[in-house]
Amino acid sequence: MPATLHSDSPLVPAVKLTGVSARYEQNVVFDDLCLEIAAGQFAGIVGPTACGKSTLLKIILGIHAVSAGQVELYSYPVNTVRPGTIGYVPQLGSVDWNFPVTVEEVVSMGLYTNGCIWPWLSKQERACIRDLAHRLGVNDCLQNHISDISGGQRQRTFLARALINNPKLLILDEPTSGVDIKTQHEVLHLLGDINKGGITILLTTHDLNAVASHLPWVICFNRGLVAQGRPNTIFTNEILTKTYGGDIVIVKSEGHLLIANSTPLNFMDEHP
Repeated sequence: MPATLHSDSPLVPAVKLTGVSARYEQNVVFDDLCLEIAAGQFAGIVGPTACGKSTLLKIILGIHAVSAGQVELYSYPVNTVRPGTIGYVPQLGSVDWNFPVTVEEVVSMGLYTNGCIWPWLSKQERACIRDLAHRLGVNDCLQNHISDISGGQRQRTFLARALINNPKLLILDEPTSGVDIKTQHEVLHLLGDINKGGITILLTTHDLNAVASHLPWVICFNRGLVAQGRPNTIFTNEILTKTYGGDIVIVKSEGHLLIANSTPLNFMDEHP
């Protein structure tokens, strides 16, 4: 029987990986990884393309098998956790925007991960969807086709789908990609508010400046854990060079960080 998580103790980590190794057939992604994410944390994973960030998320979600090690959520093995305990927002670039579905229907899909089997919504479920849509600012477009809404509304729609079951852990893969700077800040500010409500949040991103501005915790990752901590202590030239393999320009002014990549543009293509 799937486990229902009861522990809200800050002493119990939301996510704990012990000696975890991951691979695709014969290709090792990372090996002997140990990582803990505190309950209630709002953390971002940063690192170069193809460094294993998305694979790490899939392992925490329980959809990619590990070749060694243990994965626990709130001290329970990940494969025993009740569906709906984790909310997941995929990369928007992976979504087929021509699929014939409305905003309301997308949000309602989140209910099926929690055992809902009926093809229609109850009055209570519709009320729940409307309330959540209002909180996330998409209540005016519930009947719109997903191709007819803005990038910010799309992100909020899939966020609503992930939150409809009141998860304890929210995972987002590149939530700030493909949207403008204003929308990036709006999404991260919204996630900060959600985190204050008690939900642990883990996301991946390539935007170091957004992390420095909005997130209290950062995990530098490149086929393994490089470092983790608060951005103002972790974002150093030494750590970011180990993470990305090239020089990073860091400017600190009045408590703020500005980060620029001084690496040639073709570096990442030559070093995936």
